[in-house]
Amino acid sequence: MTKKLEKPPVAEQRPHSYERHGYTISDPYHWLKDQGYPEVDDKDVLDYLQAENQWFEQNMEGQKALTKTLFEEMKARIKEDDSSVPQKDGDWIYWTRFEEGMQYKQHYRKSVSGGKAQLILDENTLAKDKDYFRLGAMAVSHDGKLLAFSVDDDGSERFEARIKNLETGEMLADVIPGTLSSLVWSADSKNLLYGLANANWRTDNARLHVLGTDIAKDIELYKETQDGFTVGIGLTHSEKYISIATGDNETSEVRLVPTDNPTAEPILISARQKGREYSVEEHDGKLYILSNDDHVNFRLATATLENPGEWNTLIAGSNDFYLTDVTTFKNFYVTEGRQNGLDQVEIRSYADPLSIERITFPEASYNAGLDDNPEYDSSKLRISYESMVTPDTIYDYALSDKKLTTLKVQEIPSGYDASQYTTERLMVKARDGAMVPVSLVYKNGTKLDDSAPLHLYAYGAYGYAVPPSFSTTRLSLVDRGFVYAIAHIRGGDDLGRNWYLQGKLMQRTNTFNDFVDVAKGLADKGYTAKGRITASGGSAGGELMGAVVNSDPDLWGAVVAHVPFVDVLNTMQDESLPLTPGEWPEWGNPITDKAAFEYIRSYSPYDQVSAQDYPAMLITGGLNDPRVTYWEPAKWTAKLRATKTDNNMLLMKINMGAGHGGKSGRWNRVEEVAEEFAFILWQMGMAEKSE
Repeated sequence: MTKKLEKPPVAEQRPHSYERHGYTISDPYHWLKDQGYPEVDDKDVLDYLQAENQWFEQNMEGQKALTKTLFEEMKARIKEDDSSVPQKDGDWIYWTRFEEGMQYKQHYRKSVSGGKAQLILDENTLAKDKDYFRLGAMAVSHDGKLLAFSVDDDGSERFEARIKNLETGEMLADVIPGTLSSLVWSADSKNLLYGLANANWRTDNARLHVLGTDIAKDIELYKETQDGFTVGIGLTHSEKYISIATGDNETSEVRLVPTDNPTAEPILISARQKGREYSVEEHDGKLYILSNDDHVNFRLATATLENPGEWNTLIAGSNDFYLTDVTTFKNFYVTEGRQNGLDQVEIRSYADPLSIERITFPEASYNAGLDDNPEYDSSKLRISYESMVTPDTIYDYALSDKKLTTLKVQEIPSGYDASQYTTERLMVKARDGAMVPVSLVYKNGTKLDDSAPLHLYAYGAYGYAVPPSFSTTRLSLVDRGFVYAIAHIRGGDDLGRNWYLQGKLMQRTNTFNDFVDVAKGLADKGYTAKGRITASGGSAGGELMGAVVNSDPDLWGAVVAHVPFVDVLNTMQDESLPLTPGEWPEWGNPITDKAAFEYIRSYSPYDQVSAQDYPAMLITGGLNDPRVTYWEPAKWTAKLRATKTDNNMLLMKINMGAGHGGKSGRWNRVEEVAEEFAFILWQMGMAEKSE
């Protein structure tokens, strides 16, 4: 039996320092990075992580009843035997379903002409006896006879690709380990395109495998030589061309090869230009190119296959409309974007550029867009829709009568009445005058008189806009009197591309300031009060948590940081890590740029831990996480323990068999959310009345 810990683990401080740009940086917890990584077998490292996990378990022992209560109510809101809306693709209709009690999906299809449903892939079977399982890519061959899919069974995001004969149910001998890409079939269903992760967990290639041959003989169609660039493969919606795209966070370059001749000389659309991004669709030999080359909010241009680099504007860039996507269909094309931060879906005519049909949605704040639309020749669109109070809804939109037909509304078995909740969209002024959108939801009757607890969530990086979407787990806080808020802070592209640019590189601290200013602004408006605010974020959002507890620790009642990117200065100087070179356009390169070094150091959460009181905190990580390595949360926790001046609870949980997304399986994920919410309620003094 493991001996009970009488006090929190204390990580040894071992002298380690380095010099850069005239600065000497001390890092006494550097040893927590196992020098044999990605193998982690250093006994001292493992002992410390296991001690932290034990401390977590000991302290959460008293909250097990609450965690169970939360889990059971969250589980009761999820339909256990649930199916997706079937969708036609060629000669088959495809759908997925969960069986009652099962953790993972089953994938089915049925012939359009009728007959029995065919189970083509059961994730539960693949996941049997595994601590972790994730299905990566999945693609049915054009003749419908083969299924290519990839799996990760340890969270390292190195996927093994396999091929199943759908006529016999047998697995082919072709197995491709180490993939990190989509899987794309050639038109004749005899070749499979994929990309391998290199030693640094970067996909720098596109390869072609001929079925039945040794993978050592696979053909390399493209090899990227520029550090930081990642290669991706896909299909144009017409399925006439395979795209081979390469790029980083600010620059892209695309090549096309015919689906019926994938070894042909690739068509380079336009050579890379630093700071220019573009993507490509095709229709009847004409290219449709979405690019930020002459407007930050992107324009849509056309070109011919004969002269793919000569772009002619079809839809000009706009300060008011942020153009985010284009999908070509046989008889029309669809553009997606955001106006005033709200999603828009527009149907457009090839013949008449002025013919624009915008789909109207019923609420003032929502999340909407194209759902699964596999067929190029279609007269209707599958649309997904939700809001902070409206469960996930699937529509078909018929172009003939311009009407939305509801196909499915997310079912809440334990009951849900949207009329009992209120959602709002506010604008809060940041310290530099920027107006930051905030989406709120709370239960009717919640007193908005400074007394309510408020949970604030954000991400704020990479141009990812956190949507005002529905969550069944969130209700467990809202039903207990919380106001739940999403801060659409800079770093995301919620209000257009400039909103993103204002939160990266040398403007990164706008992201942190926005979050703090939203918290203070909501308190000023009476939704909550200082110290009654809890907060959470993951990955780059975990970096956000680290920054705001350093700058304004007294604002927060409790903070949860999932897989937090907090050792920013060290990580951005470690070229051996998978993501570092490709991340320099996002954060800056502190190796070569002194100003970037100084700026990153000024906000890097690990480097800025100081002797002050911190709020109660829960920090998580994954031992196999290749995106935010385990030692970032570990080093941060160790430094916080040694430095902070309060007695508030600080817990760290490292998943020893999982990666960036935490545990796999739908119930395991729900259990982790229940644990997080139990910690929050406990630290807010709301645990006993919540059981």
